[in-house]
Amino acid sequence: MEVILLETIHKLGNRGQAVKVKPGYARNYLFPRNLALPATPANRRVFQENERVLIKKDMLAIDAAKVRAAKFEGIALTMPVQVGEENQLYGSVSALDITRKLQEQGIEVERREIMLADPIRELGEFTVDVKLHREVSVPVKVSVVRE
Repeated sequence: MEVILLETIHKLGNRGQAVKVKPGYARNYLFPRNLALPATPANRRVFQENERVLIKKDMLAIDAAKVRAAKFEGIALTMPVQVGEENQLYGSVSALDITRKLQEQGIEVERREIMLADPIRELGEFTVDVKLHREVSVPVKVSVVRE
């Protein structure tokens, strides 16, 4: 089944692109979440008319993300954790912990915006990306230290 993507979807395609997907994926995931439309000539015309509005809306979102990114200037987090023998952490530092620490410093961020593949399970300094928009991300230094 061919669909027109209304949003950029990782590993599938960019907004406005016509891609082939399985009918069940389109019917059960893409269509209910308004991420795609069936690729009919009528829907192609509707999408092209709405594209200008979407581009303007996207530009405003990028500007807002850049304003939020300016708040991250000079931010470095120190995460004190309990450590056992041989510097083995009790637990780990997750995206939720980083989110809470940023909120303590007055920066509003959601947990899903923290790009942390796996929780941090060792002492040291790490650079974690905070993705505020698909085109705007900010590196944040996280130091995991002994409590």
